[in-house]
Amino acid sequence: MLLVLAAWASAACLFSSDPALAQANGCTMARVAGTARQIMRCADGVTIIAEAGARFNAVDRNRNGRPDAVSLRNKAVLVDVDRARHPDGFEVVTPQAIAAVRGTRWAVDVKNGTTSVLVVRGRVAVGRPSAGAAARVVLNEGEGVDVAPGSAPLTVRRWPPARSAALLARLGQ
Repeated sequence: MLLVLAAWASAACLFSSDPALAQANGCTMARVAGTARQIMRCADGVTIIAEAGARFNAVDRNRNGRPDAVSLRNKAVLVDVDRARHPDGFEVVTPQAIAAVRGTRWAVDVKNGTTSVLVVRGRVAVGRPSAGAAARVVLNEGEGVDVAPGSAPLTVRRWPPARSAALLARLGQ
């Protein structure tokens, strides 16, 4: 799995949170008016809203000119994917977790060594980069999971409305 992450990192230069690079590869990057948030819209139905200061790169693993993953290092992003236009899926990769689309809209937050994933709409599979498919969990709408370093089992929870609202507010939702 580390080899896969290294390949993603090498492909990350094709897309990034840099507006010039994003625009050159079928995506446009813009600031959300009146905020420090950024929004990246891609022609293939991917929209990523990043909170102020988020460090992320869109990754084109198969080098077809379209992003199929995001590498997120800190803070939060909200990802909306047109599943019909991404039949092979879309992932958000963090140091602690991989969140793979099974639906369409989810938020991922990286802070203090923990990755938190919340599903807004659809379904998302979440696992550690080093774990096999058996160690993954599938989240449904309104559910979340916190992935900390280590090997503790992942626990799916319905997030309290206040926690969901706080994360989504950081993303302008």
